[in-house]
Amino acid sequence: MLHISFAEDDPAMALQLRQYLDRYGAEHGLELEVRAFASGDELLRQYDTSCDILLLDVEMPGIDGMETARALRQRDRDVVIVFITNIARYAVDGYEVEALDFILKPVNYFTFSVKLDRAVRRARQQARHTVCLQLADGMQMLDTQEIYYLETRDRMLYYHTAKGVFRLRGSLSAAEKELAPWNFVRCNQCYLVNLRYVSGIVRDTVTVAGHSLEISRRCKTAFLAAVAAYVGGGA
Repeated sequence: MLHISFAEDDPAMALQLRQYLDRYGAEHGLELEVRAFASGDELLRQYDTSCDILLLDVEMPGIDGMETARALRQRDRDVVIVFITNIARYAVDGYEVEALDFILKPVNYFTFSVKLDRAVRRARQQARHTVCLQLADGMQMLDTQEIYYLETRDRMLYYHTAKGVFRLRGSLSAAEKELAPWNFVRCNQCYLVNLRYVSGIVRDTVTVAGHSLEISRRCKTAFLAAVAAYVGGGA
């Protein structure tokens, strides 16, 4: 299920958005939980961080969409934001709050569905999953978003994470099968990389959370394609 919220002060536009979302869900076989808010103030008071995609009207009375997005980004770094506006210049301001896209009014269903396709792909990229590591002295629960990359060495598996490095017996191939849906891709036979933390690629080296890892010739084409798809929101 995808959780989608929207803030729109115009009742007619709010009705249109809900109808478009119902139609999109039916056409794509998606179960959508939709919450509607009449203002940025109301959204901020009732916001739930389980939200996957947020559609925000830019021009609303009280706290406008841009100010609402700035406030929300302090509470939720992952929600996918798409602005709805009749003024194209707001697209520049959207970079500040890491907005994925803009939909210009008047909104037609074809444009809406294309933009929502991209938002859904990005939301799925950022979906969370918990893994349980069986360590020599116990277990460690990790959110996939806390894992930078995995390394195999001397028949041991090393999880490089925001909480430190965890060492355990395991197979990189098995870990790859488990983590593939959450955007983990091999850059060579020894490393499985979380694409979320790729910050640069120079020739045959990728920087992952400040660490330089080698990209092998065998994995290079598939790895670069995966990085490009991830950066482009799966487009």
